[in-house]
Amino acid sequence: MADDSPLDRFKTALTGAARAIARDRETEIGWTADQPSQQGKSARVPMPGRDISAAEAREARGFADSFALRLRYHNPALHSKMRPGDAAASACFDAIERARYEAIGETEYSGMRSNMEAMVERRVASDPIASAQSADDVPLHTALGLMLREQLTGQPIPPAAREGVEMVREYVESRTGDDFEQLADALHDQSAFQKLGLDMLRHLDMVPMEPEDAEGLDDEAEDGQDETEDSDQDEDGADPSDQPETRAEGAEGEEGEGEEQDEATGDENLAEGDPGDDGEEFQLPQRKNAPWQDIPGTFDYKAFTTSFDEVVEATELCDYEELDRLRAYLDSQLAGLAGVVTKLANRLQRRLMAQQNRSWDFDQEEGLLDAARLARVVVSPGHSLSYKQEQEQEFKDTVVTLLIDNSGSMRGRPISIAAISADILARTLERCGVKVEILGFTTRAWKGGQSREKWLADGRPENPGRLNDIRHIIYKKADEPMRRARRSLGLMMREGLLKENIDGEALLWAHDRLLARPEDRRILMVISDGAPVDDSTLSVNSAGYLEAHLRKVIEWIEKVSPVQLVAIGIGHDVTRYYKRAVTIMDAEQLGGTIIEQLADLFEVE
Repeated sequence: MADDSPLDRFKTALTGAARAIARDRETEIGWTADQPSQQGKSARVPMPGRDISAAEAREARGFADSFALRLRYHNPALHSKMRPGDAAASACFDAIERARYEAIGETEYSGMRSNMEAMVERRVASDPIASAQSADDVPLHTALGLMLREQLTGQPIPPAAREGVEMVREYVESRTGDDFEQLADALHDQSAFQKLGLDMLRHLDMVPMEPEDAEGLDDEAEDGQDETEDSDQDEDGADPSDQPETRAEGAEGEEGEGEEQDEATGDENLAEGDPGDDGEEFQLPQRKNAPWQDIPGTFDYKAFTTSFDEVVEATELCDYEELDRLRAYLDSQLAGLAGVVTKLANRLQRRLMAQQNRSWDFDQEEGLLDAARLARVVVSPGHSLSYKQEQEQEFKDTVVTLLIDNSGSMRGRPISIAAISADILARTLERCGVKVEILGFTTRAWKGGQSREKWLADGRPENPGRLNDIRHIIYKKADEPMRRARRSLGLMMREGLLKENIDGEALLWAHDRLLARPEDRRILMVISDGAPVDDSTLSVNSAGYLEAHLRKVIEWIEKVSPVQLVAIGIGHDVTRYYKRAVTIMDAEQLGGTIIEQLADLFEVE
């Protein structure tokens, strides 16, 4: 424990507190640079900086507290049974339930109040309600959740959302009457609370007036509530809604299907909203990973327009003075890894040389004396001496492309690891005589850019395909020495560069550049943190549109193309996409895992 960093000690404290609140020893808390999320008993909260400021600590504690309260006070099976099918109504239903279990924490645990306040402020900061210009722009589920929190806890509406809530307050209160007061009286009874929540949605004309359906749920709801007085766990302690088996079987019954939707629109998307609205420059994108089996077999991929796409060199996006400053920052993080480059280069070089071992032709009339066959000459002096000749195998000329995910979810430690990885691997391979190209991919804007504006001007045609302006960045060309390109890698540290990611097209771009190279062996190494995401595209196409394209591109490269493909996951498992992949959590792991992957790919075919 003495060697643990402050961040490690803080995570240990968060996990301990969450376990105490949830009353479950298996609860785990981890860090993320993406949207805070929960999967079963594991949750990821925003990763603070190394100094762990008080504000960052409160935010992380708030998200951890919310997840722990969900584990303890929320019954997902009951929730999915009562959840309405309409998308807008279900989003409001989710927001109402989240306000319930978070209000229990704020009212009964005095230490949570400031933490939850910081969490809610962060949550609404990237929500469309913060930039709403009219009542039509206000997401009703966000406003309902905040108004209910105000009623249940007495906490005021966060300043960023206050104006948006006031735009719809009169409309909501004129229709709901005393619904908020009745909900406050049923705070600890999820079944009663959610039935009252459905009544509220009926008053808002979001759920049809079908009282017989509500009555049919009474017995089931009461049974479900009895099973989870203080916990939402099943007999073996697992949350059935969070098990992969439950979600995979969702197509066979409404329960699994509803809970999957709950996860998609609930805690995992804490800043959800209309992806068509203008996003904040530094907001984190939402990951929407639809199951592969849900994608129709007739899937086709297209781009609405490529007029605004760009392929640009790093030096064109930033002046040399700023690049030098950013490179100096990256070098400060590389300081502790100075010996890694030398060790990696030596180990990889030994592996590469070993693959050039000579093969032998035996029983030759001349060459080197074959000592292994001297025994037969001793036994039978009439035998002539045996010689062997060595044959050198040609080692294929090789080029490697490092393709780096430059999306917003990589912000912070992940992009630093990616840049460090690229720096180390490029210098290592260059020392071994292997040419290296370093590329990056992102988008020019959040949520659509000029492509979306053109789509709106054209009357919003259906199924437009990819709907954002892609930006492909060249950090280092294959024929360029690393000493000239090292400054360019600093660009990855620049705020505002990292936006959204469309992986499939980036892979094709990097792949086509490799095919144009003269080398005999071509290797494409992808450094990423998970699934493709672009809110503008996903809002007007099927949920798995980008992911399906990525999988088809990967499958084609792996089965048909002469290019060898390998992936490095930064903090996320990417083996569900790539057959050959590894996951690293820190740059220090490069020395072991990455060297094996590279050496295997370099083996002579």
